[in-house]
Amino acid sequence: MTDDTPEHPLDQPLPPDELGRRLTEVFALVGPLYRQALRKVERAAPTAGVSVGVRAVLDLLRAQDPLTVPQMSRQQAISRQFFQRMVNDALAHGWVETVPNPAHRRSPLIRLTDPGRATITAVLDREHQLMRRVGGELTEAEVRTCLRVLTEMLHTFEDGGDAPA
Repeated sequence: MTDDTPEHPLDQPLPPDELGRRLTEVFALVGPLYRQALRKVERAAPTAGVSVGVRAVLDLLRAQDPLTVPQMSRQQAISRQFFQRMVNDALAHGWVETVPNPAHRRSPLIRLTDPGRATITAVLDREHQLMRRVGGELTEAEVRTCLRVLTEMLHTFEDGGDAPA
């Protein structure tokens, strides 16, 4: 908590203006944390060459194999062109392959190959090892609360959540 943050009962919802200010503090930490953690993972020897974008492709396919490029781009709220470039990069490494899509001829399904599955497993293992180093004696309740807050923030912006004018 910052020095200028007023104390509120911890079990009471914050008023919208104060909630907005507090969540802005969370948001200010999430971006740099995400970028720093992914840079460390990108530099890891067993996963060298896996960019943040390719990692996103491989992780989505690990969870929901197979998908089309438009499906991946919608799920991540990132342009289709960006995802197509990342898929092309993963294809060049042999981490994914295209297969015919019976529902749509012009949009093939993308699926993980065995080397792709091994690569994303190595990336996730490296992330797990990095996260084990987090200190602070965090509790399950604190982690659940953090996940709840970040999930609520994500839901706010998932529907296009444009910033107010």
